[in-house]
Amino acid sequence: MAGANPTKAILYALAANGAIAISKYVAAFITSSGSMLAEAVHSTADCGNQLLLLLGLKQAKRPPSPDYPLGYGKETYFWSFIVALMLFSIGGLFSIYEGWHKLHEPEPLSYPLLALGVLAFGIIAEAFSMWGCLVEVNKSRGDRSLWQWFRQSRNSELVVIFGEDLAALLGLVLAFVAVTLAWVTGNPMWDALGSIGIGVLLIIIAILIGIEVKAMLIGQGVEEREKAKMLAVLQQHPAVEQIYNLLSLQLGSDVMVAIKARLKPQGSEQQLIANINDIERQFKQAFPQVMWLFFEPDIAD
Repeated sequence: MAGANPTKAILYALAANGAIAISKYVAAFITSSGSMLAEAVHSTADCGNQLLLLLGLKQAKRPPSPDYPLGYGKETYFWSFIVALMLFSIGGLFSIYEGWHKLHEPEPLSYPLLALGVLAFGIIAEAFSMWGCLVEVNKSRGDRSLWQWFRQSRNSELVVIFGEDLAALLGLVLAFVAVTLAWVTGNPMWDALGSIGIGVLLIIIAILIGIEVKAMLIGQGVEEREKAKMLAVLQQHPAVEQIYNLLSLQLGSDVMVAIKARLKPQGSEQQLIANINDIERQFKQAFPQVMWLFFEPDIAD
């Protein structure tokens, strides 16, 4: 994860969504805007989501125990998956319901300029949150596109925050357009359609986040480019003749690695053990995220 700090991104998002949620509720109450109410609920759900992510990060730092010998690192994946479900249900489904309700019982907008002002403020605040998230994302994505990083990353917190921020920005823009159309045309149908559009958007992004986090929860190894670096470090050691297998398991911010390799003739058991210890020492220096390393010398795969 190359120095990325998901806690910073989470705190940026929490601060932005807290301020936005309050302003949206006030505006929704005054204007009777369905799109605004949908956005207010969305921002509230996002605040809860960020608190759950912070809880997951805290729980993941607990030391290993007899029942959990590899630690609690994957707890971050569990809470990230819960966040994806909340984004789908509380955010997406409620927005669709609210829009459907407004289609059948339309209400004219009150104080549309107030609604647009709150939405403009929300866009600015969410842009700030997205900037904070992208600063952390860029520390680990290298030359990959954002989509490639999203599909390949093992950092569930950043994946969730990036998805949330993207959904929030697009949702705010959609709400701004819907309220503007409802105001200009005098037809509240646009406001209702905006709410439904926001719901569909949230559900799509929640599904994409859920797919990625589910893969981490089941048990993915390290990213392919990280595995290639690991193999390169091993092959550079003078005692290593051939690498048969390198298996890894991502456990939140920690990693477990198992290696099976042929070593060059050592002359004695003591020298064999000394070389294995040296390989493990150099490997952990190169990859400090590796908390558990198992090395098996062999003569065949």
